[in-house]
Amino acid sequence: MSFMKSIAAALAAALLTTALAWAETPTLRASVLKFGTVNWELDVIKHNGLDTANGFTLEVQGVASGSAAKVAFQGGEADVIVSDWLWVARQRAAGKDYVFIPYSKSVGGVMVPADSQAQSLADLRGGKIGIAGGPLDKSWLILQAYAEQVHGMDLKAETQQVYGAPPLIFKTALGGELQGAINYWHFAAKMEAAGMRKLIDVDTAATALGLDPNTPLLGYVVKGELLRENPDLVNGLAAASRAAKDILATNDAEWDRLRPRMNADTDAQFAALKAGFRAGIPDAAPVDETAAAKMLELMVSLGGEELLGQAKTLPDGVFLQSGS
Repeated sequence: MSFMKSIAAALAAALLTTALAWAETPTLRASVLKFGTVNWELDVIKHNGLDTANGFTLEVQGVASGSAAKVAFQGGEADVIVSDWLWVARQRAAGKDYVFIPYSKSVGGVMVPADSQAQSLADLRGGKIGIAGGPLDKSWLILQAYAEQVHGMDLKAETQQVYGAPPLIFKTALGGELQGAINYWHFAAKMEAAGMRKLIDVDTAATALGLDPNTPLLGYVVKGELLRENPDLVNGLAAASRAAKDILATNDAEWDRLRPRMNADTDAQFAALKAGFRAGIPDAAPVDETAAAKMLELMVSLGGEELLGQAKTLPDGVFLQSGS
């Protein structure tokens, strides 16, 4: 009986230890667009156990819009969302303690029909340009500054703009109703796969303006309170994200596994989406804050308070740096 009691006691202890381990593993709630490309990375994190390997359990909450994600985040219903660091800078300037963890540097470009005679933005004078993201879209602002500097052109005044949701701009562009289209990178990749041609990369325009195209625009956003109270959790998210990127950068089999959720209708689209994601993987090094400050100053000059609120210069603490 003593032997059986020992076995029972050992089993009870093991179960208690397991239960405590589960209880002590924090859950990180991520609110992201249901069909956003970040889901590919989050899927890799979950599938490969990169969350538990880094000390947390990832819970993904799909939402219908970026605005819905921000509402959930600001209301305490989510611990992390995906947004651009310029939004984080605006929030910090307004007194909100938010922190940015780099996710992607992909920004897309201007797409034109395959039979277009345009060789530069100057050739779009008098034409109709579709723009996803609205008049304050960062890519659109950068391209306006580039057109003025390189071509002496007021891109906004000398073209007609059509604003719409990314799927609408995608469909309209493929239908031949636009002379040019600016869309999010994954839609641009699909447009190129469908035969459209890239007139200019936003990266090229940014470089011409003296900006660093390696500055990651999109990232995970967490609250500074979470970083202070549980730095291991936030750094664990950053580590899991980097590990997922390392897999996606080299492992074609993992992309084959992801394909059903990528909404790729053709092999060409699948290849373009994979290549585009890989091209957007940011460096593992800390964000160059001098380069980011220069980008913010340009955005202030182009978008003003409507885009950046009270932010005039780069606030301290925007970016999660190593060991934060």
